[in-house]
Parts: sequence; C-alpha cells; structure tokens
Amino acid sequence: MLAQAVRLGDEELTSRQQDVLDIALSLLVEVGDKLTMTGVARRARCSKESLYKWFGDRDGLLTAIVQWQAAKVRSVPVGPQRMSKETLQSHLEQFAFDWLKVISGDISVALNRLAITHAGPLSNLGTTVLMNGRFAVGQRLKPLLKAGRGAGLLHFSDEEEAFRTFFGLVIRDVQIRLLLGEELVLSETDVVRDAKRAVEQFVTLYGVR
Repeated sequence: MLAQAVRLGDEELTSRQQDVLDIALSLLVEVGDKLTMTGVARRARCSKESLYKWFGDRDGLLTAIVQWQAAKVRSVPVGPQRMSKETLQSHLEQFAFDWLKVISGDISVALNRLAITHAGPLSNLGTTVLMNGRFAVGQRLKPLLKAGRGAGLLHFSDEEEAFRTFFGLVIRDVQIRLLLGEELVLSETDVVRDAKRAVEQFVTLYGVR
C-alpha cells in the first residue's frame, strides 16, 4: 500500500524523512509512551539535530507520525466526468479497504492508545490524532460522496452524517476491541470481505433506487 505525499509545513517529506517516520512508527509499537527523540535518532541512525530540524520537538514528530500513518488511506481521484455506479462502489471499496487495514494494524493501535493516555487539557496529542487522523480521512472521502450525490447515485442532505455512517459500517467494533487488548487478527481476505460488505450496506442506506 502506497502512502500519499505528506507535507511538513510547505515542504513535502523526503524519502529519508519517510524512512525515519517508518522507523519511528515501528519503535512506537515497541515502547509506546516511552518514545523519545533520542531513541528514534538511535534506531534511525540519524542525529537528534536532524530530527529537531525536520519535525521540531517530540510533539511535532508525533504529529508527523500521525499524518504519515493517515496518508496510507489513499484519496480517490474525483474527475469532472459523470461517475458510474460501478466506479463509485469500486472507489468506496478501495477507501474502506485502506482504512480498515490501517486502523486494525499494530501501529494505529499503539498510536491511538498513546493518544487516549494523553488526551485532555494538559496534552494536545489527542487533538493531533483527531485532526490528522479521523478528520483528515473524512476530508478525503467527502469529495467522493459528493461526487456520488452529484451523479444521482447517492442521496443525503448532510455529508458529515453520511461520512459517520460509512465510518461505523467500515470500522464497526474492530477498533475498540483492539484498543482493549483483544488479539484480533484480520487477514487480507477478511479486510476485502468486510470492506465490500460495508460498501454494500452503505449503498443500501444511501443509494438512489
């Protein structure tokens, strides 16, 4: 699965920065809240000075990690041409597959557990995960939903409500079970099946007959 381009401020991540974020993600799964700039620098074989230059402080690094992880849910290109029912369902299934694959992985589980631990007024990590995770993913899906409505394939008055319904159908209880420690393993076949089923249910609810 290819991640989309992620920008830090006005600059796109370099391949070296992407490698460092992948290493930081793996380390996060291992150590959780004990993640440090020193630990990442040592594992990535780069200087702390480089980390501070690229990402700022630890919060900046965590923000970049969240953005990099969320970018694995690929945006679907929406062109000016009228969309067919088959194209809409195919795009929705791709989106659902990516999302379920990312959210059920060890990295997302570790990241969300860390965010929950640090949610509240004394830390902005919970807000960071919400803004760069769930809300950012929503902004990628909504243009597709609007294109489906514009093509006369979907009917809804509130795109946020439609997105939340899609969210619930795709994720179901998977995320909360993983966060609470259940050893739930989704195979590639499971993810494909669940993504397809979620889209079928969504189209049943919002599709124009």
